[in-house]
Amino acid sequence: MCKVCEWRSPEQLKDLLDLELREGGEAHPQILQRCRDAIRYSVKTGHPLFFNQLYAGMDPYSLVGRFITEAINPSLYTYEVAPVFLLTEEAVLQKMIEIIGWQEGGDGIFSPGGSVSNMYAVNVARYHHCPDVKVLGLSALPRLVMFTSQECHYSVAKAAAFLGIGTNNVYVIPSDKRGKMIPAEFEKQGALPFMVNATAGTTVLGAFDPLEEIADICERHNLWMHVDACWGGGALMSKKHRYLLQGIHRANSVAWNPHKMLMAGLQCCAFMVRDKTNLLQRCHSAQASYLFQQDKFYDVSYDTGDKSIQCSRKPDAFKFWLMWKAIGTKGLEERVDRALAMARYLAEEIKKRDGFRLVMEPEYTNVCFWYIPPSLRDMADGPEFWRNVAPVVKERMMKKGSMMVGYQPHGDKANFFRQIIISPQVSREDMDFLLDQIHSLGMDL
Repeated sequence: MCKVCEWRSPEQLKDLLDLELREGGEAHPQILQRCRDAIRYSVKTGHPLFFNQLYAGMDPYSLVGRFITEAINPSLYTYEVAPVFLLTEEAVLQKMIEIIGWQEGGDGIFSPGGSVSNMYAVNVARYHHCPDVKVLGLSALPRLVMFTSQECHYSVAKAAAFLGIGTNNVYVIPSDKRGKMIPAEFEKQGALPFMVNATAGTTVLGAFDPLEEIADICERHNLWMHVDACWGGGALMSKKHRYLLQGIHRANSVAWNPHKMLMAGLQCCAFMVRDKTNLLQRCHSAQASYLFQQDKFYDVSYDTGDKSIQCSRKPDAFKFWLMWKAIGTKGLEERVDRALAMARYLAEEIKKRDGFRLVMEPEYTNVCFWYIPPSLRDMADGPEFWRNVAPVVKERMMKKGSMMVGYQPHGDKANFFRQIIISPQVSREDMDFLLDQIHSLGMDL
């Protein structure tokens, strides 16, 4: 089996790639070699032993979809230039909205990343709270406050900074030991927010906030409720596991990235609102006359580009549509169920092995654990001494190229491995190999 990566330092890789851009071009054989080098020294994210991020694997139908869109090179501002891709985006969004449970429908747009989707949420919630902001700007607004959990994605604070709300006005709500936001802490903050950001599938622990309780509070105080389900949204496809997002249908907006658990391929990120009054259009439109003429010969409601903060926009939904057409909703459900079953298998194997310890029982496919080398297993203050184990094992792992697994500290917990399972290519044998490799790479520490 090929390596996950062929590690080279930045200095070594600069020499190997010959990055200089010269006055004259290069011959085709040289260009072919540049392509081979780019492939050789890139991380193989489709490899079954790539577990480093919240995306992995390679779906062949999604890949074909990307080939098609890259070759055609459309941009999704108007129906006249991207008829096929606007219709497939609409079909995908309608189906995702149905799966969320918005029975009266909704609206949405695909964005270039979950961080941008969360920024959309903050901007739309602010506009909904105070529509004058679009014309009059920040000077017309009172101080705005938003609530989010201490486990939320860092993009929430970035959105507050980018949109002029200010990071000091992002009130961080404590989470419990499982990483779930504690709604009872809302009233202790001493402020009334214009929105609450809940997380369905946190980045590190894979925790799901109690959406029903949060929705009760938001409805009582008329607050915009956004659910960042970029990572955990895939569980909605599974009848067995969608309970993790119980109450998501009560949210005002949802961010969901099919390029993560569902393997649609980077990038594929949907932002959706439970609104049928053209809120996205009213919030973001600039009515460019050279693009969005109202006297065209077709139904201009299909010119959806003015709902976006972008002008040029890639047809990211098409690869997801093609994959969904090929394997069906049932195939996506099986993909989710298999990933969670594999995470459960790994957790049980960790419990059986000397030197391995779960940080906590996994709720999703984030399996967080420590490896303790034999020399440290009898230390009274174990976790402090374990701190340097994961970084050294990760270095050895990368230089060997055998696999890639992430690690991090978290709160008062020393560095631990965060194993993410997504790809249906991953087997029980791969899980066993993972644990064997970590022990082999770290047993002498």
